Amino acid sequence: MSERDASTPIRRPRGTREETENELIDAVLRLLKRDGVLAGITLREVAKEAGVNHGQIYHYFGTRRGLLRAAIMRLLEGNRPDPKTHWDQPFADRRRAMWQIALSKRDFVKLEALLALDEDPDFQIFPGLDATRIALERDKKTGELPADADGDVMHALSAATYLGYGIFRESIARDLGIDAVELDSRASAVFDLMLDGLRGGHQ
Repeated sequence: MSERDASTPIRRPRGTREETENELIDAVLRLLKRDGVLAGITLREVAKEAGVNHGQIYHYFGTRRGLLRAAIMRLLEGNRPDPKTHWDQPFADRRRAMWQIALSKRDFVKLEALLALDEDPDFQIFPGLDATRIALERDKKTGELPADADGDVMHALSAATYLGYGIFRESIARDLGIDAVELDSRASAVFDLMLDGLRGGHQ
């Protein structure tokens, strides 16, 4: 019997649909971590990395975008703020919570950026926008935000700040000659000042 060609991917025993989907998502995350976002991901690479049939990706996820969206949702699960308490918090505290998530889950932020750059029409940067708008209106009524505040844009630009920082953190630290952990501390302090400015200086 001849030896198996080393280039032939190892096929894993067929599991359940859920197990296969999880293997494919795990493979995407490993490839992104290994090669970086800009290296691009092909479905054949993902199938080989996961040890599954290439056609199963189309069957389970439909498209490359569908697979990437599923990977984002995987990272998001368990890292969302607790909805029982998050929406009751004032604007600045909600933004600080999201800042911390962006710092700790930079792979998720980079995946979001990949879908945005790919101009995926189904990608939503703000999937909980209705709840956000309700909270923003409450913030204006309670004085947490100025009564005439443009809540939607405050939400959007503060999100752009923590998402952008999560994407460019290492490059910023390198260019500034600052250790990334020290930069996180200093950036968090500046983000707090920005939030105070959006609140109109209220404490």
